[in-house]
Amino acid sequence: MSSSKGKDGPEWTQYRDPADSIPDEDEESHSLPSTKPSEPPRTPSRHQKPAASRSSPRFAKKVLTPLDQKKADPSLNIIPDNEIQSIAYYIKEMACKNIIVMTGAGISTSAGIPDFRSPGTGLYDNLAKYNLPYPQAIFDINYFRRKPEPFFTLARELYPGNFDPTPSHYFVRLLAEKGVLLRNYTQNIDTLERVAGISGDLLVEAHGSFSDAHCVGEASGSDAESDSDDELGGALKGKPGCGKEYSQQWVKTEIFAGRTPRCEACTGLVKPDIVFFGESLPERFHSLLQDDFQRCDLLIVVGTSLQVMPFAGLINHVNEHVPRLLINREICGVTGSAFSGFDFEGDVQKYRRDARFLGDCDEGCRRLAELLGWGEELEELVRRHRE
Repeated sequence: MSSSKGKDGPEWTQYRDPADSIPDEDEESHSLPSTKPSEPPRTPSRHQKPAASRSSPRFAKKVLTPLDQKKADPSLNIIPDNEIQSIAYYIKEMACKNIIVMTGAGISTSAGIPDFRSPGTGLYDNLAKYNLPYPQAIFDINYFRRKPEPFFTLARELYPGNFDPTPSHYFVRLLAEKGVLLRNYTQNIDTLERVAGISGDLLVEAHGSFSDAHCVGEASGSDAESDSDDELGGALKGKPGCGKEYSQQWVKTEIFAGRTPRCEACTGLVKPDIVFFGESLPERFHSLLQDDFQRCDLLIVVGTSLQVMPFAGLINHVNEHVPRLLINREICGVTGSAFSGFDFEGDVQKYRRDARFLGDCDEGCRRLAELLGWGEELEELVRRHRE
């Protein structure tokens, strides 16, 4: 140890580690000749793992899966699981006021109206007697203008007035009576929502209904005789129709008398305002869609396979934190996407918000009503109508 004192400053002590006086191997090799023969540099064995660096995957930051993220941040769990009980609790806890219900043919099957796609019992599986080029042709506008008879034969079987609403319809009405139904978007054309007492202001009949009818004209010449698959989608020759409006009762009288409804002004075909393939959805659907789904605080989807666009895509229009409940016989609407479709397991999308009840639509609606404490009120609505 040595010391020094500055002219005007304090004394500083310099410390020298004893080990500093011992030459290291490199220093020693320069001062003394080596007695070891030189060795070539070693090549790592192919079995030897290279030393890990901080840029290797071993040091990479772990990427959390959506499920891991929900465990780390419980606020991403809008509902705790995918059970219907969680939806009932959410409705009560969050005091939902803007519920949208999307309904399909499944809510009317217990009334005796077949749905479209169920194997064996669905409408499309039971149209052989109409000699159609393909099942969907019965709802194709071009085919209708050529050959309207199959549609009107079917319409006699499905016409409103032949069926009563189901408990599922009355559940939607109960939501309306509670003041929490923002809108019922329905694919159904049977008007059973109206029969159940749901106000027209709360309805969007996305695929139209039998409630009104208009003159749509008809095909003429060779177009009227053709039903080839290639020509069904093409432009038709003939009268475009004058658009005159007719009431549901007028059309019903014509159909049940065995006549094809024809316009009294121009003799064109009169078609109920059902949206056929090849036609645009009603203006009301487009005008209400954006505002309704932005305001929606809970979405309930009942009795639809979610296969027909654009209706099926409506489930993607609510905000990403809005809970969604599916009541249906089978799972549908699952795309595996982080941005669209249902995510019942919570392992794909940011928020856990989707629940499902798999089974009969009436059973699911009754179960939800019971969980909300409305079971007796729902049964009273059903009894009152049937009496």
